[in-house]
Amino acid sequence: MGYRGVKGFSHDQKELTGVLVTNLGTPDEPAPKALRRYLKEFLWDPRVVEVPRPIWWCILNGVILNIRPRRSAAAYKEVWTDQGSPLLLHTQAQTAALQERLHHRFGENIMIEFAMRYGNPSITSVIERMQQAGVRRLLVLPLYPQYSGATTASTFDAVAEDFRTRRWLPELRVVNHYHDEPAYIDALAASVEAHWKRHGRADRLLMSYHGIPKRYLLQGDPYFCECHKTSRLLAERLGLESGSWMTTFQSRFGREEWLKPYTDETLKGFPQQGVKSVQVICPGFSADCLETIEEIGQENREYFMESGGERYEYIPALNAEPTHIDALEKLILKHLQGWDLSPADEGKKCQKLAQDQGAER
Repeated sequence: MGYRGVKGFSHDQKELTGVLVTNLGTPDEPAPKALRRYLKEFLWDPRVVEVPRPIWWCILNGVILNIRPRRSAAAYKEVWTDQGSPLLLHTQAQTAALQERLHHRFGENIMIEFAMRYGNPSITSVIERMQQAGVRRLLVLPLYPQYSGATTASTFDAVAEDFRTRRWLPELRVVNHYHDEPAYIDALAASVEAHWKRHGRADRLLMSYHGIPKRYLLQGDPYFCECHKTSRLLAERLGLESGSWMTTFQSRFGREEWLKPYTDETLKGFPQQGVKSVQVICPGFSADCLETIEEIGQENREYFMESGGERYEYIPALNAEPTHIDALEKLILKHLQGWDLSPADEGKKCQKLAQDQGAER
């Protein structure tokens, strides 16, 4: 097979360090055709759905992609903004803020870009742009605080698949998780405290995370444990008493058992337990998206209120809040340790050797 080189490559090209921020992804527009394209890429990932491929191909193409795109498009229309997808906009803002911070610290020797695991901008297109610019050391930061094979490992798969086609591979580092990083916990706590200052406290603080099938946990995925550790550290940081907070899991799909307790069923049962007011935070989501704005902010609010609840509040994701950017900057600096971010002059020497080699032919 042929391997991709660097277009217009020159041996005196300046070597850069790159930071690639990634998130799950979003459709290009809230329309059935765009959702079908997006869902096909997302749900065909064997990390996301661990079902034998022939069986899953029939289910996905014969049933799901004929039904779900229209329903999902309607949901996305509820959260879509004039500027586009909320997840895309927040990820752009986070990257821009990090770029300003890191350029101030390292100048033009570092390049910060973002990509989506599914949809656009794709990981392959952004890595191509970074390599063309001269990135020779690459740090990948998936914005998933808690590790799961379905998210973090899937991102690594996409990067590795891209690297299979490249002639010159950069040095590579991947941030696996940051569920217990003190700065991340502080940022979550600051968002809760700011909400309390404006609205007061509720009977219960619910910490809702995206779910995964229970069998993933039984087969060794650490996600469940890391979610609970984040919740415990946040509760300790906030000084919460036992019984005043709870960890739940949302967004289940299909018929098999997923991680419990389920967020929707918990909220439906709260009023009968005397919990009349609830505040919900989603510590596993680095940016607001369909699952937080529509599912938590609207759908689950209706479940709670219709079951007898009196007060329901969603505490927004950290998005591009300064405390969140502080935490991400510290995380990046931690993982950049040992890499020299000063300009290198080896390129000119290499160019001279390449020219001499050409002259000998």
